Amino acid sequence: MMLSRPKPGESEVDLLHFQSQFLEAGAAPAVQLVKGSRRPGDAQPEGLPPLDRRDVVQMDNLPDLPPALVPAPAKRAKPNPGHHLPHDEDPEERLSRHDQHITTVLSKIIERDTSSVTVTLPVPSGVAFPPVFHRSQDRQAKLAASGKRSIFAQEIAARRVSESRVSSAKQAVPNQDPSQGAVPCDTPSSRDNDSQLARPSHGFHRPNLITGKGLRSQAAEQEVQTIHEENVARLQAMDPDEIRKEQQQLLAQLDPSLVAFLRSHSHGREQTGTKASMEQSPGRRSGPVAKEEPITSASTSEPKMEEKLEPRAPVLTLPMTPHKEWLHMDTVELEKLHWTQDLPPLRQQRTKERMQARFSLQGELLAPDVDLPTHLGLHHHGEEAERAGYSLQELFHLTRSQVSQQRALALHVLSQIINRAQVGEFGDRLEGSILRLLLDAGFLFLLRFALDDRVDSVIAAAVRALRTLLVAPGDEELLDSSFSWYHGASVFPLMPSQEDKEDEDEDEESPTEKAKKKTPEEGSRPPPDLARHDVIKGLLATNLLPRLRYVLEVTCPGPSVVLDTLAVLIRLARHSLESATRVLECPRLIETIVQEFLPTSWSPIGVGPTPSLYKVPCAAAMKLLRVLASAGRNIAARLLSNFDIRSRLCRFIAEAPQELALPPEEAETLSTEAFRLWAVAASYGQGGDLYRELYPVLIRALQTLPTELSARPPQPLSMQRMASLLTLLTQLTLAASSIHPEPTSGSAEYCVSATPSAVTWTQVSGLKPLVEPCLKQTLKFLPRPDVWCALGPVPSACLLFLGAYYQAWSQQSSVCPEDWLQDMECLSDEVLLPLLSQPSLGSLWDALRLCSPLCNPLSCASAPEALPSLVSLGCAGGCPRLSVAGTASPFPFLTALLSLVNILVRTHKGLCGQLAAVLTAPGLQNYFLQCVAPVPAPQLTPFSAWALRHEYHLQYMVLSLAQKAATVQPEAAARTALHHALALILLSRLLPGSEYLAQDLLLSCVFRLDFMPENASGGPEAADFSDGLSLGNSGEPQCRRGALLVQACRELPSIRSCYLAHCSPARAGLRTSQALYRGEPLRVSSLLLPVPKGPLLPTDWPFQPLIDLYHQASDIPSGLPAAESVGIATRVLQWVLVLESWRPEALRAVPPAARLARLMCVYLVDSELFRETPIQHLVAALLAQLCRPQVLPSLNLDCPLPGLTSFPDLYASFLDHFEAVSFGDHLFGALVLLPLQRRFSVTLRLALFGEHVGVLRALGLPLTQLPVPLQCYTEPAEDSLALLQLYFRALVTGALRPHWCPVLYTVAVAHVNSFIFSQDPKSSDEVKAARRSMLQKTWLLADERLRLHLLRYKLPNSSLLEGFELYSQLPHLRQQHLQTLPTEVLQKGGVKT
Repeated sequence: MMLSRPKPGESEVDLLHFQSQFLEAGAAPAVQLVKGSRRPGDAQPEGLPPLDRRDVVQMDNLPDLPPALVPAPAKRAKPNPGHHLPHDEDPEERLSRHDQHITTVLSKIIERDTSSVTVTLPVPSGVAFPPVFHRSQDRQAKLAASGKRSIFAQEIAARRVSESRVSSAKQAVPNQDPSQGAVPCDTPSSRDNDSQLARPSHGFHRPNLITGKGLRSQAAEQEVQTIHEENVARLQAMDPDEIRKEQQQLLAQLDPSLVAFLRSHSHGREQTGTKASMEQSPGRRSGPVAKEEPITSASTSEPKMEEKLEPRAPVLTLPMTPHKEWLHMDTVELEKLHWTQDLPPLRQQRTKERMQARFSLQGELLAPDVDLPTHLGLHHHGEEAERAGYSLQELFHLTRSQVSQQRALALHVLSQIINRAQVGEFGDRLEGSILRLLLDAGFLFLLRFALDDRVDSVIAAAVRALRTLLVAPGDEELLDSSFSWYHGASVFPLMPSQEDKEDEDEDEESPTEKAKKKTPEEGSRPPPDLARHDVIKGLLATNLLPRLRYVLEVTCPGPSVVLDTLAVLIRLARHSLESATRVLECPRLIETIVQEFLPTSWSPIGVGPTPSLYKVPCAAAMKLLRVLASAGRNIAARLLSNFDIRSRLCRFIAEAPQELALPPEEAETLSTEAFRLWAVAASYGQGGDLYRELYPVLIRALQTLPTELSARPPQPLSMQRMASLLTLLTQLTLAASSIHPEPTSGSAEYCVSATPSAVTWTQVSGLKPLVEPCLKQTLKFLPRPDVWCALGPVPSACLLFLGAYYQAWSQQSSVCPEDWLQDMECLSDEVLLPLLSQPSLGSLWDALRLCSPLCNPLSCASAPEALPSLVSLGCAGGCPRLSVAGTASPFPFLTALLSLVNILVRTHKGLCGQLAAVLTAPGLQNYFLQCVAPVPAPQLTPFSAWALRHEYHLQYMVLSLAQKAATVQPEAAARTALHHALALILLSRLLPGSEYLAQDLLLSCVFRLDFMPENASGGPEAADFSDGLSLGNSGEPQCRRGALLVQACRELPSIRSCYLAHCSPARAGLRTSQALYRGEPLRVSSLLLPVPKGPLLPTDWPFQPLIDLYHQASDIPSGLPAAESVGIATRVLQWVLVLESWRPEALRAVPPAARLARLMCVYLVDSELFRETPIQHLVAALLAQLCRPQVLPSLNLDCPLPGLTSFPDLYASFLDHFEAVSFGDHLFGALVLLPLQRRFSVTLRLALFGEHVGVLRALGLPLTQLPVPLQCYTEPAEDSLALLQLYFRALVTGALRPHWCPVLYTVAVAHVNSFIFSQDPKSSDEVKAARRSMLQKTWLLADERLRLHLLRYKLPNSSLLEGFELYSQLPHLRQQHLQTLPTEVLQKGGVKT
């Protein structure tokens, strides 16, 4: 019975089944297991030798020799559990009893007796190294035929040969004069025979080229010698001229490079042999040469004749002469000793050719002509050896050196170069960007590889270089200093705002589909591709976080490396919510940082450098936790609950900074960061339980604020700590007033935050009496600018706290309103009104223009090394004093002041009249006038986005106050119009994260009739008067622009509803922004704002509903309801007409060509919309505004237009629609004719006359209704031959007739007439032939009227019926030109005429 072997995949049940089948069959097993007995006297098993007592397994058909297998790993010996080893038994006896043959071998090993051996110590030597055995080339050549032999065997054989030669020489020359010295036969002197051209190191006694290696006979050596003797005899028979001639012939046939190689090789052997003979000579001393002689690349005794044949190589002068005794100097390789000679002289740059940049060891850019000494270590490179410094390529090469010091030095130099480049030290001295060049060369991954090094110094240099690359200098200082500003804790993520090309191709997909497709693609993309678009993403894809955790946890580096690592982690956390989450979820990273760098107990640390930061509180670690918490409320909750951050906060806040047993600056910073971390948690409504525990500590800290404010001079770190404390109290007060959010369907985020705040109003109601004296004390220093600037954000933080306090107080239902109303009046009388009357406050309003990014766009220019893939604020070197972030900036204080005033006015309307006096400040009015002036907006950069956001806060506060004041008392008309213009411009400039502000502006200021004083002050009448002067006719009363403006002002509520429906921000973003600005901590999800890719609303937002209507009509074949379409289009055209008439600065960002394209969309929506009477009147009024003389020159259709891919494509669609549904509508025709002006692209005219000739029959617009002068179409003369031929064909074929299309008929006649009578000598032959042919055809035309028009056209005149004037008689020059036609042509034309 044959049983199958087990197969892979079969289970234990199958094996048991096979076993049962085998047992049932009763077959004999193939293997027999025999157990032997170790005890003497037991019977031996059969078939085994009697001496073998081991367990043996026998198998049938097994070969005698085992197969060659890979040896298995050694196994550990395990004692048999059933057999216990006796502890008192001698191991030697047990081993002898167990196996006798091993003891037999071991017993024969006898140690040699060395007691009588003499021990000799090494002989001391004066040389640094012992003599080294040298193998000469001759000896190797002789022993080459003997096969592979060891060095020792070759040396012994060489000694025997030399001994035999010496003995034979003694027998041949017994009487040798020792005074003359023995001259070796291998090196005869060149002066023995002047007629021979032999070299001194090669004689004719033995062959040098022929060795007889290939001969197998025993007489090989004799045969070689015979050939050599024949060659020598032949050479001796030749005279020197014949030898020279043969040498020239051989050199001419050989490769010059081969000849040079053979000469250098021969010179090396000659030099070695010469030195060896000189040392062996008894007449010379065998010591070091005192005088250094130059070593040349060729033999010095070579004849001059050879110098004439080929130029000699330059002499290589070495600073020392190599000796044979030196290590590895038996054969001198001159090409490898070039680096030892003196540097060549520095070449002077006489051309403007670019040179390679070289840097010092401190990262300084060295001038090309700088001459530095060599001891500075700046000349250890091969290329351009005379120039000092190292290039980037050489530094990159050095980072991969096998010497760790060189790797660390290269990384240090590269770090210094990046630091200087970011500061802008190189300026325009270098072409291109250093950072871009380094990243393109792979520097990012070079640093990542260096982090995996085993040497601590290399790791430290790599971490420092990584910090220098990622963390731009000044960025963190800027963000920290503005933390206590109005919404200063909310920042934009430092991630690229430019989308990848792949994302741009997917613009038509929904955001959900993009998110689903983007995640797997990013996961599969290699790190270099990710780093090309986003450096941080590329780094995170290389497992950077686990490596940094390993550096902190295992290597335990020094303080500088720890701080650099924490700075890198902070930069990673600022990138995005995803990056912050990855930092938080990296295994053991946050645990290590909290345990090692935020301990609750530590040894006191004195002033001075700290040897180690482990088990010592570190402010940078606390800042990292704060930045992580700012990324999202879930991260903040996990930090507080999983890492015992509450105990750390209690530990570092409970004690004053001077009591923390840390250096003073570190203690102040640590306390500040603890307050900020708690403030971030409180902004989410978390950490309220700590307030009850630390309430006495906070009260004590508030009580000490006046004392600290009175210190002179104020310490910046102390001011930051006090401002952070006030910010914490502000967030806790807002949390106490926060209303419990109602969970909405589909909003898991709000359901998570459904826990009410642990802080109540009664717990924070006693804070105001402690903060208000601090505000009064700081306001006393307003007249002293030096002290006021040193206070930093403390006054702003006091104002923001008071605003939050009164907001929370007014929302308490259990408190009597009379209490907080009286308190507000008291604050206004005692603090605010005296402050508004101070002259020093006027200086702050005047400083707005100087510090404004809008008024100074160049202040927001990009950093010199800004890269789109590595975002930084670009604040290297600090911000200027007069800037948004400067020490003299008025923005933080004035924004906080306006915020408090708005809260008081909104709550207590009786204070509006008094506090609205802030709007009359002359500095504020001048600032607004410059903001609405036609100045280009600053380029959107990371820094400009940050600065503009804070500037927009101030502008919004002013507009909000102006809107509240307008309901109480009427403002001056000029001031009201200015505020409305500013509101329109601000609405188009607000950045992501300000959705609530945009919504509020749409609701309150933008469509407010009070902000349009023109409606009540004769604005409509002035518009009609202006149109009458410019257009020359007034038209029907209901069609006049004044009547349309009055109707638009009456319908402002409907217009506002239309724009709220189409221009409101997304609901999710609006909810998040609303929670931030309204102070609702339980609804705040993150302090990270959206990425600022651009403004919230497009620049053409007044046309947005019309564009949406056009897209909806394109997507829905049946079209929208007629009433809805007419209503939307009417509201949009009314609002655009209001802006064109009274607020032209609001449409300044939309070029006239883009406005024309938007008007054309009205006709493309459907076939009936443009026939509506209100639409006709509004489009005609807007078209007249575009065709005004002051606007028409700026109408440019040839440049790219925002929101439009191609105007020719739009115009082609417009022509199709006109040909299909226009039915000769004159207004529609005016829009068709407007782009056909001569100054616009010929493509538009070719599209009409080439592909849409049928349009000409319906373009019946009279010349008197043409909105632009006729000369715009006829001048200058047309130069497109193809278009001229189309003009002529349309005229001749009758497709273009004066009663069908009078405008284009006049244009075609004018251009054809100018062409046929042109006599330009520079014209090409093709143009000349076409002109002559067209002139002949014109002369021979059968249509006498057309022939007369083409020949006698004079000037365009729209007042005439034909549209142009005619010559009564052709001018003399034109008659002469007609005479150039052939006679038969003239005769035929004459007969017809």
